[in-house]
Amino acid sequence: MPTDTDVPVLSAEDLVLAFGSFVVMRDLTFDIHPGEIFVIMGGSGSGKSTLLKHLIGLMKPSEGTVRVQGRDLWSLSEAERAAMLREMGVLYQEDALWSTMTLAENVALPLDEHTALSDDDIQRIVSLKLALVGLRGFEDFYPHEISGGMQKRAALARATALDPDVLFFDEPTSGLDPISARRLDDLILQLRDSLNTTIVVVSHDLESIFTIADRTLYLDIETKTMSALGPPEDLRRNPPNQRVYQFLTRSLDAEPH
Repeated sequence: MPTDTDVPVLSAEDLVLAFGSFVVMRDLTFDIHPGEIFVIMGGSGSGKSTLLKHLIGLMKPSEGTVRVQGRDLWSLSEAERAAMLREMGVLYQEDALWSTMTLAENVALPLDEHTALSDDDIQRIVSLKLALVGLRGFEDFYPHEISGGMQKRAALARATALDPDVLFFDEPTSGLDPISARRLDDLILQLRDSLNTTIVVVSHDLESIFTIADRTLYLDIETKTMSALGPPEDLRRNPPNQRVYQFLTRSLDAEPH
């Protein structure tokens, strides 16, 4: 588990998310610690996925700083930034599996592109990654031949192909039935516990948030900034404001109890 003395894997300082003159979020300052499951939560339109894109280097901040292992992501050269981003794995909401490739070919793709491993070594890693997510024996299946939950797990296998230090998930349980969603949550916990992987998740799924999160960040769409940071159970018991209380309880009560 993370401790206060850990050097942050990721940090944001005075971060402003904006599209031109339109500000989505401002004054975002937080750290993400090694081995932590950190959940970004908030209502629709609060900028959760936009923040995720800033953390993985897909969008440059309008103001403020994103640091990876203490290094300012946007002060690096393009080559240095690309090398650093290869240490990250991403599971997008849409899974983004190539429909014309088998599951094995999908998982092998980052290994083919970014390593000099032999074909035999790549196949061994592919088999291991698929087995890790419960898809042993499905190597030759195409994405359309398996269920939505299995597609999510195949995408997770691909995201872990290069053994990233940090894994990002954008609404991982979206569209899944409760059993598939719980299985994916269990896999996320397994990855954290077995590999000490740092995991950052965008989610509005309360059951998932309370199952996996060490700490949560709440983005408040009304104030356009973060209004809560901490373990979800602590925030539910002692909410800092009405909107955090309503989000974590799905209650329409006017005030926290």
